[in-house]
Amino acid sequence: MEHQHAHGATWATAVRATLHCLTGCAIGEILGMVIGTALLWGNVPTMILAISLAFVFGYSFTLFAVVRAGVSLKAAVKVALAADTVSIAVMELVDNAIIALTPGAMDAHLSDGLFWYALLGGFAVAFLITTPVNKWMIGRGKGHAVVHAYH
Repeated sequence: MEHQHAHGATWATAVRATLHCLTGCAIGEILGMVIGTALLWGNVPTMILAISLAFVFGYSFTLFAVVRAGVSLKAAVKVALAADTVSIAVMELVDNAIIALTPGAMDAHLSDGLFWYALLGGFAVAFLITTPVNKWMIGRGKGHAVVHAYH
């Protein structure tokens, strides 16, 4: 119990860390889907772009906050990678699995409700699965616990 408290492994901390991750992932993924769809790309290149942008935006939120705290860019990149990689990977795996497994979602257009329901539903399920992962990692001094040293 004392070990968990030392790293701030409360559910509230895990929820904040996951919301932070979800925000970056959602911005990147939606932007990637919009770009891929607008350029008439197929599903695979669109998903690759969306997932790549989810990682870029997810990392950038942490990166900018840590640099703002006075950490060098090189050290901030290491912190962002340590803090966010597992969280973003779990979030993206779950979210994209939900989208891929939702009948018709991969062929839905931006103007279709199914596209948005599958995407937002995927984010909701990913949030529910990623939050306990983040809590577990923070309790062991990993993940977002790394960032807390700079706040």
